[in-house]
Amino acid sequence: METIKEKLSVLPSKPGCYLMKNKTGTIIYVGKAKVLRNRVRSYFIGSHDTKTQRLVSQIDDFDYIITSSNVEALILEMNLIKKYEPKYNVLLKDDKSYPYLKITNEEHPRLITTRNVKKDGGKYFGPYPNAFSANETKKLLDRLYPLRKCRTLPDRVCLYYHIGQCLAPCEFEVTEETNKALVSEIQRFLNNGHQAIRKEVEQNMLQASEALNFERAKELRDQIQHIDAVMEKQKMTEVDGVDRDVFAYAYDKGWMCVQVFFVRQGKLIERDVSIFPFYQDPEEDFLTFVGQFYWEGAHIKPKEILIPSGVDKKEVEELLQTTIHVPMRGKKKDLVKLANQNAEEALQAKFSLLERDEERTVKAVEHLGEAMQMDAPYRIEAFDNSNIQGTNPVSAMVSFVDGKPHKKEYRKYRVKDVTGPDDYASMKEVIRRRYLRLLREEAPMPDLILIDGGKGQLSAALSVLEDELNLSVPVAGLAKDEKHKTSQLLLGEDARVIPLARDSHAFYLLQRIQDEVHRFALTFHRESRGKSVRRSVLDDINGVGEKRKQMLLKHFGSIKKMKEATIDDYVNLSIPRNVADDILKTLNRE
Repeated sequence: METIKEKLSVLPSKPGCYLMKNKTGTIIYVGKAKVLRNRVRSYFIGSHDTKTQRLVSQIDDFDYIITSSNVEALILEMNLIKKYEPKYNVLLKDDKSYPYLKITNEEHPRLITTRNVKKDGGKYFGPYPNAFSANETKKLLDRLYPLRKCRTLPDRVCLYYHIGQCLAPCEFEVTEETNKALVSEIQRFLNNGHQAIRKEVEQNMLQASEALNFERAKELRDQIQHIDAVMEKQKMTEVDGVDRDVFAYAYDKGWMCVQVFFVRQGKLIERDVSIFPFYQDPEEDFLTFVGQFYWEGAHIKPKEILIPSGVDKKEVEELLQTTIHVPMRGKKKDLVKLANQNAEEALQAKFSLLERDEERTVKAVEHLGEAMQMDAPYRIEAFDNSNIQGTNPVSAMVSFVDGKPHKKEYRKYRVKDVTGPDDYASMKEVIRRRYLRLLREEAPMPDLILIDGGKGQLSAALSVLEDELNLSVPVAGLAKDEKHKTSQLLLGEDARVIPLARDSHAFYLLQRIQDEVHRFALTFHRESRGKSVRRSVLDDINGVGEKRKQMLLKHFGSIKKMKEATIDDYVNLSIPRNVADDILKTLNRE
């Protein structure tokens, strides 16, 4: 197998993309370069910040793809990031969608609000800062221009027809010319024509008043008031009324913040803030961000986009196929400067939060690895069983990546081959099913497996992993004290206790993992047992009602653990001593 050193020596001096892989062959980072040889070699020479060192320490191999231009490399990079979702790449997910107004592409078009921008022939306007703003504008336009309202045409006219907000194509003929005229007026209004339309409505109001048609004049006066209320000017405005997006960025300590100002009809209506780690030249990663921002219709491109100096304007224009400006003076320059100031401020605020968050997550993982004398377990999988008197036995697995829950990888298991409350056999079955599947799928193994339990559960898991599957993944048990709180970390066949300070972030991380897997297993068990198992031995004990029963089961987790508890354990839960005595007598008799 070629070594990294050998591969580096034959890298071409051409543009392209590179794919970094870890020891399991998983792609953990995708980048692009104008000169592949220089970019890829830079990762393995010189000094780096802590974040980049963490990435480089996990690179075991790499591949590369040559392209004919830097823009082609950028497009390929975005496709590869979307395909592989590498852990070290910023992936712009559609979790910050903004509301738009849309004129549908139908025989009788409708005006609707939507957050989903599609290439369906509809006309989109926005984005709006929030749903309220979009809906208020729509209500105004509904009063002015009576397009169809119903999703499907009803059999008879509805209320909208009677209040003058629909022409009722369900019952009356509405020509294509009429619909086109209404759509044209709506477009004119939304394209910064509201002032001209206001003057026209005002003129019509005066004419109605002169004709002594006071009812019509009042209707038109109300329309003017609605226009003024909805289109009230914001404090931050632009001069020319052009729709534009304004980009600026700041970077420090391996992190980047990109601010996007949305300017619509000359008004600054909203901003988008994204903060993420970067591993290339800042200008290159900013270019990738801009490409992803509009990739596959994620956001609608306005007529004009402003970007800061230092970014290749021609590459952005070639990529986005729209007008790009790098303002050097005037109000446009001030807007870019303002966006940059916001980016710098947001980045500094992020750093103060990151310092606290890293202590709890990534650094806690690294300290845990040091205590266990192993590589930092950046990916941890933890298991817990749940059953009540052996009924509906289930197990659950949670996954933590870089010290944080990775809920996409959570798994639930119904125990199939075990009869009765056999915790060890249940653990064997679930461990076998989980890692036999990963072997068959040639999927990467976790860096550490945690078992909720002591030496018995730990031995059960190890017997499957080592004796049956021939795997050498580190396995540890999480033992609890008499108060059912995390007390010890037990490692390996001999259940060796790993000394961890109770006030350390590594210990707190283990507590969070154990609490999370216990919660997940218990929730699944409640879902599984359903109504058929709502009745239990606790129902026959005087002083134990439904609420108290649920509280006891939630606290102890199972009847077995309730049997093992002392009277004082129950008293500490505000259970009367005589009721606690009856509970223990009943459970032990059963």
